[in-house]
Amino acid sequence: MPKLVRLYIQNVVIGFAIAGAFVGMLLWFNVMNLWHLVSTSDSGLLAVALLWFMNGIVFAGVQFGYAVMSLAGKDDGPRGGMRITPDVKREMIPVRVPAEKASRQLPRR
Repeated sequence: MPKLVRLYIQNVVIGFAIAGAFVGMLLWFNVMNLWHLVSTSDSGLLAVALLWFMNGIVFAGVQFGYAVMSLAGKDDGPRGGMRITPDVKREMIPVRVPAEKASRQLPRR
């Protein structure tokens, strides 16, 4: 199995496990009276399954994104644009620029 596919499957499993823990905490702490709604409804199990699945998709995507972005190597080279090195001293010199009269005047109100 290719390494990238293996990495994806591992992170999807981790993401769905985190989503399971998240939904479990939502039910345990009875956030917004969710435990009561789920336990007294006919379709409460379906609601929990959908809540877990949808959160699992989100957490798996975030987990995989984090894993892929952390694969990058450390950049030791120069970063940013053209920087002025400390040994070069630059002095700002004011330059006179003549202001010309506008060719068209704006109407007055």
